[in-house]
Amino acid sequence: MENMEVETDSNEHWKDKNIFITGCTGLLGSWLTKALVGRGANVIGLVRDSIPKSNLYRLGLDRDITIVKGALEDYFILERALNEYEIGTVFHLGAQTIVGIANANPISTFDSNINGTWNILEACRRSKNIEKVVFASSDKAYGAQDELPYSEETPLEGRHPYDVSKSCADLLCQSYHQTYQLPVCITRCGNFYGGGDLNFNRIVPGTIRSILNNERPVIRSDGSLVRDYFYVEDGVEAYLTLAENMDNRDILGEAFNFSTEKPLSVLDIVTKILEVMGSDLEPLILNETSNEIEKQYLKAEKARNILKWHSIYDLEEGLEKTVEWYERFFSI
Repeated sequence: MENMEVETDSNEHWKDKNIFITGCTGLLGSWLTKALVGRGANVIGLVRDSIPKSNLYRLGLDRDITIVKGALEDYFILERALNEYEIGTVFHLGAQTIVGIANANPISTFDSNINGTWNILEACRRSKNIEKVVFASSDKAYGAQDELPYSEETPLEGRHPYDVSKSCADLLCQSYHQTYQLPVCITRCGNFYGGGDLNFNRIVPGTIRSILNNERPVIRSDGSLVRDYFYVEDGVEAYLTLAENMDNRDILGEAFNFSTEKPLSVLDIVTKILEVMGSDLEPLILNETSNEIEKQYLKAEKARNILKWHSIYDLEEGLEKTVEWYERFFSI
């Protein structure tokens, strides 16, 4: 696979295509919806809970798409939506994504992330219109590994509830491709950040909110945990690039890492946000986290070589755009 090259022309790729997005009120889902609406696609979004403050509604995208009310755990809602709206491409982003919530509520996390994934895969298998399925896995699916950065050949060895849920869902996608030739590809990305993330227990939005409130930003760990930080609009282009390249059937069933390949510690990212916002506040380091992997970061060589993908935004630019979003959000 490493030497295979794919070329695609995205100019008219999405115009009038019927696209189903799970998780469209989330961080990545809202920006992906915006991009696809802008490219002329007919977007159908699965929405479990209406969240008026979410980016989807703030951008007015709820008026531009068809909303299907329902949950991933309800198989027949998914089957009806795929068939009734003649869906050709599915972006399966919907999941319970917060590690702390997964540790406290493993059953609901497994139900959403594992059961929800086999429901969408089975509904896609039974639909005659499906041409492409893009599944959002995670760097967490790899679990803790001695050899870093993770490549796509690294085994999936999640141990804690969230990580296990992503390992299982990732393997389900591979199973549906191998067994039923379902046209699926898998993304594995690091920590997304950007405007529209309302999970303020995450380090980037939580830090920005604290600084805007003139409060010391809180680091729940000791600050040494190392992660990839991936700006959400970069992520959107990664997902679209992968989906466009899936016209080449040789890459179906493959997983792709997407990363800036510039990992940072938690303390580093907080310090950078303080710098971007011109603040002299000192972080409050609690050192209270558990069940967290010390170092996780990705190698993105496969995506660069095969998909000709590359990151567009550097960290400072991504953080500046993110801070601007939250300044507007909290000024209303």
